[in-house]
Amino acid sequence: MDKTLLSKTARLSYFILRLDRIRIPLWLFGLTFFTIIVPIAFDELYGSDSAGETAGLAETMANPAMTAMVGPGNLDDYTIGAMTAHQMLLMTAVIVGLMAILLVARHTRADEEDGRLEMIRSFPVGRLSYLNATLLVITGTSVLLALINGFGLYALGIESMNLEGSMLYGASLGATLLFFAGITAIFAQLSQSSRGTIGLSISFLLLAYLVRGMTDVSNEALSWISPLGWVTKAEVYWNNNWWPILLLTIGSFLLFILANFFNAIRDLESGFFAARPGRKYASLFLQSPLALSLRLQRTGIIAWGIGMFVLGASYGSVLGDLEAFISDNELYSQLLVQAEGVSITEQFLPMLIIVMTLIGVIPPIMAINKLRAEEKKGRLEHLLSRAVSRTELIGGYLLISVVNGFVMVLLGALGLWSAGNAVMDEGIRFGTIFSAMMAYYPAILVMIGVAVVLIGFVPRWTNIIWLYVFYSFIVIYFGGLFQFPDWVGKLSPFGHVAQAPVEEVTLRPLFFLSIIAVALIASGMIGYKKRDLES
Repeated sequence: MDKTLLSKTARLSYFILRLDRIRIPLWLFGLTFFTIIVPIAFDELYGSDSAGETAGLAETMANPAMTAMVGPGNLDDYTIGAMTAHQMLLMTAVIVGLMAILLVARHTRADEEDGRLEMIRSFPVGRLSYLNATLLVITGTSVLLALINGFGLYALGIESMNLEGSMLYGASLGATLLFFAGITAIFAQLSQSSRGTIGLSISFLLLAYLVRGMTDVSNEALSWISPLGWVTKAEVYWNNNWWPILLLTIGSFLLFILANFFNAIRDLESGFFAARPGRKYASLFLQSPLALSLRLQRTGIIAWGIGMFVLGASYGSVLGDLEAFISDNELYSQLLVQAEGVSITEQFLPMLIIVMTLIGVIPPIMAINKLRAEEKKGRLEHLLSRAVSRTELIGGYLLISVVNGFVMVLLGALGLWSAGNAVMDEGIRFGTIFSAMMAYYPAILVMIGVAVVLIGFVPRWTNIIWLYVFYSFIVIYFGGLFQFPDWVGKLSPFGHVAQAPVEEVTLRPLFFLSIIAVALIASGMIGYKKRDLES
């Protein structure tokens, strides 16, 4: 490759590091804390009885639903290390993949779309320098992620977590970061917008997770189709297979080369997926702020809707095998007989519904945060200079967000119900699944309300909402594992919702959550109406 194509790559890498001097350390700290705190909790719960309670836990994990969620594991020797790798590695790898997508899209297509890359290109830098500077920073970040998590796990001093297994755990996360950075770098060349780049990349991530889940249940050999399947094939703290991670790393650098090739042969601010030319005159549907914002977000809404339906269907498809498994498992049957009048399969629904609902809160928050994104790019002044009020503008985005949340819940319930009924002898009523998921809808509205308050009063801190979502996932999904006090879960709106159909849903907490959501939304809209726009 011509050296002039890579001129000033090191200088640009330093520039990107300066831009992300807070963002990257926060990602690394969050992922490392999330990784290390789990085996500590496992050790406190099961360390003194490795043959008793852990054997029972292994029995509860040995079912198709859990395999679809977290992948296969070493259930015959369910040590603290095997437990950590089984329950945490894949889920953490998905978060690492999201990290890669957001970081790479920010410094490739987003910078190009906003005109910053054109300004950088006006200086004596190589044509491929900025892309490779981004990939160089990501590579360094992946090495740090691997080393910090690997040595951090080994430093815990847990007997079943040896040095090789710990380093393989860290390497799996680092390789995942590299691979999805390569995927995003390619989509950044194919798409003509940052929105399209992120949408395509997240769709690939979700597809990789869903394909792995379905193949792990039906035919584990086919899980090689998914890159996330390669992560589980490493068999960390078990057989410690390094070669799947080596293949993942080699594949990452091949993706880097392909991204460079695409970048070299295309024009600046263009993409291989050409944007469809619009109409010469706008239709009546486009002649309002609500319609315009809906048009801008329609691709993302459709993609997330399909993803929620497929996610629900993938979980529902294993419910038939789940009944057969439980009927032949005496220990499992004893463990799950906890609610009268509720089938054993229905007792698994709360766990599946919590995961789906916490994923379903992401698209409505993205929808309302789109308003802030348009403000930062200076596009709202043009709208507000016309006969458009602040209330009408934020109200349009809010309406899309609220409806978005309802649609995601509905599609997730439809997917879970339709696939579950197709494989079960006695299916679960749609009303049971839908009402259990809709019980979380007021909590979703509260999250939307928090996002509106941030936009209305402290727009620079709108991304804090994602920390709140992450906190909710930790305290709700892992609350029982970490044995958090009740008040820790109650800090999240999801902690006030009964886990139907096992628990009875009462209207009182849902009513108060709805009142809180309305109050937050109203105050946020007032703050947005009074504050100055930022450009």
